Amino acid sequence: MNFKMAKNEILQIFSRTGLQDLAKLIDWMKNTDDLEDFLVDNKRTVLKSIAEDLRPYLPLEAMIPSETMAIQKTQQNSEPTVHVDAFLYDEETVDSLCEEGKMSRNYCLNCGSRRTSLLEFISHSFSIPELLFLFHHVLPDLTGKLVVDVGSRLGAVLYGGYLYSAAAQLVGVEISEEFVKLQTMILEKYGFSDRIQVIHADICSQSALVQKADVLIMNNVFEYFLKPKEQVRAWQFISQHFQKKGALLVTVPSIQEALMSLQESNVVSALGHWLEEVPLDYNAYQQNDADPDSLTQIHLYRLL
Repeated sequence: MNFKMAKNEILQIFSRTGLQDLAKLIDWMKNTDDLEDFLVDNKRTVLKSIAEDLRPYLPLEAMIPSETMAIQKTQQNSEPTVHVDAFLYDEETVDSLCEEGKMSRNYCLNCGSRRTSLLEFISHSFSIPELLFLFHHVLPDLTGKLVVDVGSRLGAVLYGGYLYSAAAQLVGVEISEEFVKLQTMILEKYGFSDRIQVIHADICSQSALVQKADVLIMNNVFEYFLKPKEQVRAWQFISQHFQKKGALLVTVPSIQEALMSLQESNVVSALGHWLEEVPLDYNAYQQNDADPDSLTQIHLYRLL
């Protein structure tokens, strides 16, 4: 049923409803939670539409030429790894691309043979199910809060926060001018600029913003894009300026894993005094469209 047909059927129901019950029906529609599933689906549709808008502006792997370090590190992984942006390409879309021969989930163990193994996929964006999990099950009510996404890239966290939370302001800090332009295009097209701002900058130049943030989100933000010394500098900056008591930090992967190769950093020894991890119920997301392993990569911390 298309929009016009559905609209006419609803109007017919209204016309056949008695005046006293019509007032009750309209009041129910305004205040009930029974329609929440339909509203969520509509928001998901908006996110899918944004992903479709962005795809033509990027190569299939969604990596831009300036991301040389990320490309090199992906290629140097012990297992053959490709970058597949989880926001742009959901499982259904990946399957379609594989059928068309534009993408593959496998690599050949012996060139020319039928011996194949699964490729490792890595993403620097949250998928739509992960955004739902993040804003519905990981983070609390964000009414009046300032959310900062470090390395906002394509803006998935910002769009998800706009649609799935009541955050007063969502700010993306992105060092790539190309990605800033893409995010700005989306904000203007979808009218998100009233609550979303994108700043073209290195996060280490944004001390005032970090100090004010109620929630800081970091998804694979340093390891693939900064040299070890620069990673240490970035983590030191975050730990020194993100100090608001009770503020929340979301990371992918865990801080311990992110700092595994940076044991010389003072941040490692200071973790216990700076923040505490908040246990998450990874089974809270009941829909079957999310990779359970990807959800367990999301970690939440509270500042002490």
